[in-house]
Amino acid sequence: MICQTSKMSVFSTEIPDVTIPAAIMPTDGRFGCGPSKVRSDAVAELADRAVTYMGTSHRKSTVRSVVAGLRSGIAELLRAPDGYEIVLGNGGATAFWDAASFGLMNRRSHHLSLGEFSSKFLAVTRAAPHLDEPSVHECEPGTRPSIEPVAEVDSFCYPHNETSTGVMIEPERPGASPGGDAKVLTLIDATSAAGGLAFDPAVTDVYYFAPQKALSSDGGLWIAMVSPAAVERIERIAASGRWTPAFLDLGTALNMSRKNQTYNTPALATVFLTAAQVGWMNGNGGLSWAAARSARSAEVLYGWAEASEIAAPYVVDPAHRSPVVGTIDFDQRLDADMLAAVLRTNGIVDTDGYRKLGRNQLRIGMFPAIEPSDIEALTRCIDYVAERLL
Repeated sequence: MICQTSKMSVFSTEIPDVTIPAAIMPTDGRFGCGPSKVRSDAVAELADRAVTYMGTSHRKSTVRSVVAGLRSGIAELLRAPDGYEIVLGNGGATAFWDAASFGLMNRRSHHLSLGEFSSKFLAVTRAAPHLDEPSVHECEPGTRPSIEPVAEVDSFCYPHNETSTGVMIEPERPGASPGGDAKVLTLIDATSAAGGLAFDPAVTDVYYFAPQKALSSDGGLWIAMVSPAAVERIERIAASGRWTPAFLDLGTALNMSRKNQTYNTPALATVFLTAAQVGWMNGNGGLSWAAARSARSAEVLYGWAEASEIAAPYVVDPAHRSPVVGTIDFDQRLDADMLAAVLRTNGIVDTDGYRKLGRNQLRIGMFPAIEPSDIEALTRCIDYVAERLL
């Protein structure tokens, strides 16, 4: 086991001059957990279309056809059940939390809080003056709580993958809620999961995400796969007269998405790159193929860490470890921040641990766009640098 103490590392010395041999380097050095690696082929495709696509109206067919392709591609990738709709809006998952507090929650929500991002959604509903104090099941970072029915709630909220810690929760419904709505909506934050983790879509009501992680695009957009029950809730609240900022109005987002538009101008490059990534995934075998790539990368990373004398997986239970975000603790003899800094000087970037977790660790993105062979190369590079820092 790797012993840990909390740390906030600030470099007071120069970064050691360590050059990693080219023979062991990955083909691509981007291992960030968001923004993540964007495939060069997708960028080239965008460049080829730039003159006719970029700088054009998002209300016209040129852009709307791309949005239509993105919506249908997402439905195919996530295997959307009959009646489910794909809805888009601007602002990313953070904006969607605010939108959900206005347009999806009747009165009271329940949250599983297991890290930075799941706790942020909880904070949104706690601050909403029109909602009751939410219910919460909180657990220590690196672990996950169970999914059990909760009395008198109408929305059950948790992440598919907690990006800050590398903990995964298999989506499932909590069951009936005594004293609550006849229908409890299951809201799944899939920002770092969508496209990289297999799941049963029928157990979700709102599976929402931003595309700058497993979907290998840029930020500024949210996408949600919503069930008929969620559509009914959105339309009922929108018609109820509850005041909602127009930018966060899910009724408007639903109606505009049906026209293959967003309420206001989206980042066209983000839309295009997301559609290109989704097309790449679907063209190669869909979600099962994409998830298998991440699972292979995870097998390499965690297997290396378990066999290492200086590293260990942060998430103790193998069944809880994420296949798309790997958190690796290091022995205190090796400063993980310095290790990440040396890797960066060699072109291997964004392996730093999550800053607020404050552990001596690296956090590695293993999204489908990242080659499993590059994860293997990364472990060799870490070993090479560690030998010279110890």
